[in-house]
Amino acid sequence: MKGKTIREIRIGDSETYERTVTETDVVLFGGISGDLNPAHFNEVYAKDTMFKGRIVHGMLTASYFSTILGTLLPGPGTIYLGQELKFTKPVHIQDTIKAVATVTEIIEEKNIIKLETIAYNQAGDVVVKGTATVMPPK
Repeated sequence: MKGKTIREIRIGDSETYERTVTETDVVLFGGISGDLNPAHFNEVYAKDTMFKGRIVHGMLTASYFSTILGTLLPGPGTIYLGQELKFTKPVHIQDTIKAVATVTEIIEEKNIIKLETIAYNQAGDVVVKGTATVMPPK
């Protein structure tokens, strides 16, 4: 498997990954990352927060961008160089998240592309947005 090279990529190219976040996803992510913040795991605690209930890890939601970049655009062989993120709305268990990555800049001489990354919930609200910088495979 090999992803698209920089010569095969155009500004405006876009890919999407969609997933419904489950309780299992939150538990596994918390265990793997070590982020056991009670806002993610304790409903009694979370009811007294500004979110009025448990929320999904922001970085779990943002990881869907990595799914796109490593498997779809550019795809296998891509090196993730950086990611700017802004978390704009909370994500809750059972929300369906649609992550989209769109090529916005190509720096051919450095083999680098930049992509706008946006994740939406099932209501169409933006929950995470940012910019990814990657090196596509040669």
